Amino acid sequence: MAGEDREVYFEFTVVGNSVKVTAIDSATGTEVSTMGPTSASQADLRRLALAKLKARLEREQDR
Repeated sequence: MAGEDREVYFEFTVVGNSVKVTAIDSATGTEVSTMGPTSASQADLRRLALAKLKARLEREQDR
């Protein structure tokens, strides 16, 4: 993902006292999800989901 011109889409869904954050890579359609408390900031949850997505894309690239 480094240096590539990609967009990442984020979806936030409240589930009880938690928020499910889904990050989707526009180039590959790869998506990951993570959960966090509703008290967490959207920026923190976005950062967490993006880190998870980057790790997944790197693993898939190494295959």
